[in-house]
Amino acid sequence: MVQPAETPKAARSPAGDEDNLPQTAPGYADAPGYFDGGELIAVLTTQPLDRTLDYRAPDGGCHLGAFVEVPLGPRKVLGVVWGRGRGDFDLSKVRAVLRVLDVAPMRAEMQEFLTRAADYTLTPMPAMLRLAARAPGLSDPPSMRKVYRLGDATPDRMTDARTRVLEVLRDYGGLSFTLKELSDQAGVTSSVVKGLVKLGAVAEEDTPRDLPFPRLDPGLPAAQLTEDQSRAAAHLAQGLRAGRYGTTLLRGVTGSGKTEVYLEAVAECLRQNRQALVLLPEIALTEEFLRRIGARFGAQPAEWHSGVTMTERRRIWKMVGQGGCQVVVGARSALFLPFRDLGLIVVDEEHDSSYKQEDGVLYNARDMAVLRASICDAQVVLASATPSLESWANAEAGKYARLDLTARFGPAVMPELRAIDMRAETLPSNRWISPSLQSAVLRRIEAGEQSLLFLNRRGYAPVTICRACGHQIACPDCDARMVEHRFLKRLMCHQCGETAPIPEACPSCEVEGKLAVVGPGVERLTEEAQALFPNARVATLSSDLFGSARALKEQIAAIGQGGADIVIGTQLVAKGHNFPNLTLVGVIDADLGLQGSDLRAAERTFQLMRQVAGRAGRAEKPGTALLQTFQPEHPVIRAILSGDEEGFWRAEAREREAAGVPPYGRMAGIVLSSPDPQEAFDAGLALARGDAPIRAIGAQVYGPAPAPIARVRGRHRVRLLVKAPKGAALQGAVARWVAQIRPGPNLRMSVDIDPQSFY
Repeated sequence: MVQPAETPKAARSPAGDEDNLPQTAPGYADAPGYFDGGELIAVLTTQPLDRTLDYRAPDGGCHLGAFVEVPLGPRKVLGVVWGRGRGDFDLSKVRAVLRVLDVAPMRAEMQEFLTRAADYTLTPMPAMLRLAARAPGLSDPPSMRKVYRLGDATPDRMTDARTRVLEVLRDYGGLSFTLKELSDQAGVTSSVVKGLVKLGAVAEEDTPRDLPFPRLDPGLPAAQLTEDQSRAAAHLAQGLRAGRYGTTLLRGVTGSGKTEVYLEAVAECLRQNRQALVLLPEIALTEEFLRRIGARFGAQPAEWHSGVTMTERRRIWKMVGQGGCQVVVGARSALFLPFRDLGLIVVDEEHDSSYKQEDGVLYNARDMAVLRASICDAQVVLASATPSLESWANAEAGKYARLDLTARFGPAVMPELRAIDMRAETLPSNRWISPSLQSAVLRRIEAGEQSLLFLNRRGYAPVTICRACGHQIACPDCDARMVEHRFLKRLMCHQCGETAPIPEACPSCEVEGKLAVVGPGVERLTEEAQALFPNARVATLSSDLFGSARALKEQIAAIGQGGADIVIGTQLVAKGHNFPNLTLVGVIDADLGLQGSDLRAAERTFQLMRQVAGRAGRAEKPGTALLQTFQPEHPVIRAILSGDEEGFWRAEAREREAAGVPPYGRMAGIVLSSPDPQEAFDAGLALARGDAPIRAIGAQVYGPAPAPIARVRGRHRVRLLVKAPKGAALQGAVARWVAQIRPGPNLRMSVDIDPQSFY
């Protein structure tokens, strides 16, 4: 099904909300494209300052948008030529730009994107610029360097150190490394690498620091598409040929082939000689996806995320700006790469909460993708089996087009979903796999098929309590319980990352042998599964258990190839993985996400349960998903089992609209924190009393109140929430409101427009 989208404004703000954001970056519209040597220019630096700084253009001049190195006090700092200088102080004190960096100048559309994103999120511009200049060695001059790749020979004698070096080179698919990067990645000394060079097992080459990426060929044969897929791909291609902004919600049931559809959109983008960006929510998804792109276009795209080497990050940043990189597959920060001609942005699994940056610059990559595309006349594809209510509502309102894929690709069919009523099951208090689920898993093992047991809780147990005095072991720096990670032999705080050894005695009463764990995590579930199914191969997928992204990818690949009978996993397993032989999904606690006051609790539970159930039966064998629940009559559980997704979205939309909350209202969250709880609360009270700017737009302030997690990393946290009508100019009002508070050296204030979490 295809629904047309309304014609957008030239520069729509994120998620279709209009907030009178500036249409161009300040100072840009009246600035020339080039400044002669000695002219007064404004430079935006990456330093935490509240304005641009005036400098003299260097000898030989510089372009608007040029990346420059400038003096700031005794230091040399990175900046961008942002426009004309103001000249509102003693011009005899103006210093000159030290040098212009050998990188492509920032384009006008990128300058506008950063400015409008800063205005939308109420973020200082230097922080936005840091996002856009996040590449190492930008100030290094062009030069040659030695890099190391996999050689042709095999050493006569292998050692553990040599094996690790060769494994790293193989795992990264032929990418080059500097000597330090390869040594660090393999955990060996540089002499081991040099020794392998002499033997021919590792090749040492002189190469320019930054080379273009291999060209991708959109003319290579594509996969055979179904009628629905072909219709959807044709719609996306038509939008790309038009060369105008548009956003399309691509909703397809799990296993329906959404990836093949948007890869054809990538192919059309390449035919138009424009660049494409594909955002993925999880680093572990990139391996399989890169292989699919390589098979479709004959070469690998660029890969941008925290697991990529610094050498590659620098190369990608430069090549994207020069046009030497056609397609980038990456995490949310890839949105801030300096694309020369961005024509397509795909946000895969667009509903995923990991697209929201929760520290530093607080932004939602899904919404920022829409903003960036609107500025550079690009197309956006939001792909999901369970779209966010915001995207669903925008499609219903005609702001986004909508494409539906209603059936699985090939012979695969949707899994059967059933509830296991835990009130009717008999099992001990220290067990969580019901007899009904145990029997279903045994049948799969006997048939040579795989089962997935899903529990969205990391670690061994969420609470450790002393049976002598009742003390619960908590983080010393946070108001959060320490979670036991028995496989790592540590207690861990999931708020701040603090770890500690598992104690023998209670830290409070010092009695030994009385500490007991309460509740299950995936590690405890693994122990139970190993006891119930002693002859089965059990694999646990949790981000805590893998030292690197590479190790996690290897485990996922091994499971896909049949390397486990039972998979125990957190929400990591719900994110797009394809295990062909997996025919049973058992959800241990389907009620877990229904608790609490989060306005998105029902939506997130529905999405997560539907996504994890969709891992079953993705090949020829039919699948079944069993949901253990104490509330089988709950509306969300009933909606999951019935498969009436449209009915669920409509009901959820009615509730949100009646409450005036997103996407039918607007919200902002303000968190004040300080080592002194009274200082944070007094600042919150001052804001609450001075709420005139908020009341002026018809909005309300709730709070101050202690945040649900009231202390993190030793800082006491007080929260206020602003709830505003849909069309309210929220950013301007919040900016005027919070400007009344001048945080001291210990008081910090965080402003989150469109908050996704409320901890």
